[in-house]
Amino acid sequence: MANPQRPLSPHLQVYRWQVQMVSSILHRATGIILAVGALLFAWALLALAAGPAQWASVVDCATSPLGFLVLFGWSWAFAYHLLNGIRHLVQDAGYGYRIASFVRSSWTSVFGSLALTALVWIVAMTLRGAA
Repeated sequence: MANPQRPLSPHLQVYRWQVQMVSSILHRATGIILAVGALLFAWALLALAAGPAQWASVVDCATSPLGFLVLFGWSWAFAYHLLNGIRHLVQDAGYGYRIASFVRSSWTSVFGSLALTALVWIVAMTLRGAA
């Protein structure tokens, strides 16, 4: 039987959301997104090897609005996971453990990934003539 005098463990509703918590959750989520994207990439490579008709279905899927959203989201997940992974490597080397630098590097990962994704898509659209 539970002891009513014993304190309960705090739950998520007790904690105030902080950028450090969000960056950890986003890193795990983007890892999952990248794994699913790798499966889609493997499907595209198999379709490319299978012939022009199968590759045309991949192109149709990728150029649809939902396909564009998936590709854009996957590229953002890649950029965020890359930058946050670099942040973790720097911390593994022993730097950036003060709270202020930890918060700053977390925000740098978030905004840097958005800027990197926008840059990649702007260059890709410009080179392809879509912009």
